Formats: sequence, C-alpha cells, structure tokens
Amino acid sequence: MASEKYPPAVITTDQTAEEERNIETCKEYMAIAYSPRENKGGDSVRHLCRDDSWFWSPATFPGCETPMDYAASHSIVMQSVADLHIIRFDQVFAKNGHVLLRYTAEGSHCGKPYKGIPASGKHAKWSAAAIFEVEDGKIKSFTKDWDQKTMQIQLGWAPVKESEDPRWNAEALANPERARKQKE
Repeated sequence: MASEKYPPAVITTDQTAEEERNIETCKEYMAIAYSPRENKGGDSVRHLCRDDSWFWSPATFPGCETPMDYAASHSIVMQSVADLHIIRFDQVFAKNGHVLLRYTAEGSHCGKPYKGIPASGKHAKWSAAAIFEVEDGKIKSFTKDWDQKTMQIQLGWAPVKESEDPRWNAEALANPERARKQKE
C-alpha cells in the first residue's frame, strides 16, 4: 500500500501525575476494547470503569449506555473485522479528569459475516476520537466520535450512490486521504 501522510501526533507532555494515570487507564481500556483476543465483552473492561459509568454515541452504537455495553458491541464488530487494531494515537491529552484519545484504526472484513454480508477481505482505515472522564482512577464516562461511514463504505457494508460530491462518492470515501485534497 502506498505510504499515506498523517497529521503529526499531538501528545501533551506537561500532564500532572494524575492526568498521566488517567491517560494510561483510558489507553488500557482501548487496548482491551480493540483487541479481538482480549475483548470478550463488557466484563473485559469492567475493572476499569465505575459502576455508574455511562457511554454516549447513539448514532453509531445505539443501545449502548455504558463503556461495558460498548465493549460488548465492539466485540461483535471484531468478529467480522478480526484483524482490527489501532495504528496510532494521533492526539493524546488530559486536563483534570478528562482524557482525549484521537486515533487511527484499520482492519479487514476477514472474519464472520457482518449483518449477513459475507467476509470480503476488503480493508478499511478510519479515525475516531474517544473522550473519557476519569474519576478516582476509573472511567466515569466515554463519548465516542467516529467516522463510521468511511469504514463501512470501505468494507462494503454501506451502499453509496455515485456522485461527484466527495462526501457521497464511493471512491472518495474509500480513499479519504486522497479525497481530503479534492475541492467541492
């Protein structure tokens, strides 16, 4: 695959010791939630989360109300995208009890069928942001902002009608870095 350029990673280094611990807690959560081997559902991440924790991403993970629900739902996606992994954290910073992890991930539909769509081997690369709130060393909230459409189109899971507009063009959506340079 051709080399793609990414924006430089933004990693803040002037964090307090508590903010560093919060970042590590959130990275541990992500490492488990994004591991096809370690994520066995909600119990896999429960030890990192408060009992009263909540999750927010209704358009992309409907029905998920807690970080444990998200891990359970994500484990189902990873049965289909069995090689899913985070390539890198593009931005990492914490302030007080909040942590932002903006990351790039990739994977192929090389596992089980997804919602009746047989494995195609198609590859996808996408970006997302995980915004956490950590209290007393445990995750209190997790809000996910994810470019789901790009991933689903690249994997062949979402229909797209052809258009010249790069927001609705199958080729542009399959190659977001190239499309980023196109003008409307």
